[in-house]
Amino acid sequence: MDKQDGRSVGEPGALRLDDPWYDDLASGWGELDDAGETTDGWGGTQPPPSVPEPRSAPHDEVYLAVQRSAAFQEVRRRYRRFVLPGTVVFLGWYLAYVIAATAAPDLMAHRVAGALNVAMLAGLGQFATTFLLTWAYARHARLRRDSAALDIRWETQELTGGNTR
Repeated sequence: MDKQDGRSVGEPGALRLDDPWYDDLASGWGELDDAGETTDGWGGTQPPPSVPEPRSAPHDEVYLAVQRSAAFQEVRRRYRRFVLPGTVVFLGWYLAYVIAATAAPDLMAHRVAGALNVAMLAGLGQFATTFLLTWAYARHARLRRDSAALDIRWETQELTGGNTR
């Protein structure tokens, strides 16, 4: 690609397209030499990064037992009982606003006070509903789920010996 002032790429002051970040990939990430080691960006080599070991069977059994426990199921039930209806109500309210804006433009253009019309009030209501729902979700989580979830977390930490990897 040439610069717009008429100079070709090889002339002094011309635009350079080579990217210095592309030439040296972040200290050898993704580049392997013949020995299977990565370069460190300074001409040296370093061994490839180690792959984390999978969790041991006891950890998996603990997490599966926690998932099947009545306390965990209660936390999930409380979460679903709030989130699913809240999502349905908010999505319905949003779709009603969009449908009303397209299907009933005369209704939405009806002036309420001064330059304020029904569409503006409904749009502001969307923002207010978003903040109200966020507040209600945080309150519900704090009062109905957080302490139970923290208890489950502590029990899991004790059963796994504090190693979560």
